Amino acid sequence: MNENRRAPLRGVRILAIEQFGAGPYGTLFLADMGAEIIKIEDPRAGGDVGRYVPPGQSGGDSLYFEAFNRGKRSLALDLRNPAGRNVFDQLVRVSQGVFTNLRGDQPGELGLTYGRLGAINPEIVCVSLSAYGRTGERARWPGYDALIQAETGWAAVTGEPDGPPVKSGLSLVDYGAGLMAALALMIGIFDAGRTGRGRDIDTSLYDAALALIAYPATWYLSQQIVTERQPMSAHPSIVPFQFFATADGYIAVACAKEKFVSTLFERLELAGARDDPRFASFDARRQHHAALIELLSEHFRTATTSHWMTRLAGHVPVAPVRSLTAALDRPELEQRGMFVEYDQPTFGTVRSVGTPLKTADFTPEYRAAPQYDRDRTDLLMMLGHDRAAIRSLEEAGAFGEVR
Repeated sequence: MNENRRAPLRGVRILAIEQFGAGPYGTLFLADMGAEIIKIEDPRAGGDVGRYVPPGQSGGDSLYFEAFNRGKRSLALDLRNPAGRNVFDQLVRVSQGVFTNLRGDQPGELGLTYGRLGAINPEIVCVSLSAYGRTGERARWPGYDALIQAETGWAAVTGEPDGPPVKSGLSLVDYGAGLMAALALMIGIFDAGRTGRGRDIDTSLYDAALALIAYPATWYLSQQIVTERQPMSAHPSIVPFQFFATADGYIAVACAKEKFVSTLFERLELAGARDDPRFASFDARRQHHAALIELLSEHFRTATTSHWMTRLAGHVPVAPVRSLTAALDRPELEQRGMFVEYDQPTFGTVRSVGTPLKTADFTPEYRAAPQYDRDRTDLLMMLGHDRAAIRSLEEAGAFGEVR
């Protein structure tokens, strides 16, 4: 059997009014799993703004856009134009989900909610991913990952204690929120398959970032325990669980179980530490963390990262602290099938990181991200329009201003 016919999401069609990073990141994994993701791009803006992000940008293509949109389709539609709106409504009738990644007030203003679209297709699921949600005084506010990291406390707990607050080097709020929105979409579609009725689902970068605070939020909300920045990227309560400087770099150590602490002392030949009551339990090590970290820090600085990896790897949870380039230049990534390669009209060969989901009896078929409005004719013909009808829609401004 053709493996592509075993795609877990084969037959699922999603209309994605998405842009930049968060929304496209979530639907990327649905596309990898076989869903048909149709990007509805705004002709007034020249399509998804991600198309114009440097470096590696040419015309309406960019490597940034490729990273989030491989395997999708593109249709330029002016949703404020009656002819464009009519085409969109026809697509709603034959789709399972409408995924919007706009400012919070926009789904309501553009009629992209279940209140309107449910009358066209009762099973349609309408997911809104915005900066601050569809309700509340900030629904009309634009927002981005860095702003959310700043105001939800992420930056305040990142970095060295005596340094400034620090944003993550990656857009983790965007990625986390995108994945939560994609999960919400699939939950809604699953339920609609059982009940025959879709629904609205509202989520936001802000809410997702708060949810991702997880246990520090529970500590504070339950017992007013405040989590603060720790030196050397340390865990706020588990010791040792942090980075240590070595003779030529850094090593990460994560002893989240008592057996790992005992093994660490043994492999480092620190018999005195193994028998020291100050280091005999989670709570004891937390109370005496300064003494233990000083002891381990001095020890790790006596040899190279490679030496300690040879000594500890496979016995204690450890990892070298690598540069981004070194992290991507690893033979095990090839072995795990994490690199993908495909042809792209503007850039030739594009090489990227593939899906982390290894699904039995299915291998994703990676394809280039769509060039702007590339799938117009195919999609309109799928809806029953002939070329004359498509020309009429074009003249009516369905696909943007007639030039």
